[in-house]
Amino acid sequence: MRTFDLTPLYRSTVGFDRLFSLLDNYGGDGSAPSYPPYNIERTGENTYRITVAVAGFTDQEINIEAKENTLTIRGDKQAEEKEDKGEVLYQGIAARAFERRFQLADHVTVQGASLENGLLHVDLVREIPEAMKPRQIPIGKGKVIEAQAKAA
Repeated sequence: MRTFDLTPLYRSTVGFDRLFSLLDNYGGDGSAPSYPPYNIERTGENTYRITVAVAGFTDQEINIEAKENTLTIRGDKQAEEKEDKGEVLYQGIAARAFERRFQLADHVTVQGASLENGLLHVDLVREIPEAMKPRQIPIGKGKVIEAQAKAA
């Protein structure tokens, strides 16, 4: 069995650390869902985009839900009434129902979603609270310490 070192990926990502931990622990038994295929890309310093290939689905057939730190994308294909379009000789475009779950890091929220050309784009943004952002602390002069000593 081959092992892959994902350590370099931890340094270049922000917000998806748990995703790489799951990939690192993946046993390769083939039971992981592979449909529909997706990409995760970093579009800015604190923005990300998940792109899911959902060919054949309309926006009414796709449901996106963000709850706590989990993003769930579901697709339920409605049964179509067959018209006289002819006989299908080969069906390579899957039209089965699917569910994809993504674990989001703390303070990552869904900004919006769009469906274009068979690709579902879910935009994410990492909003760090002001209290958790790094701040500069000015170094005081000796006079500040003397004033505090006199007050005591």
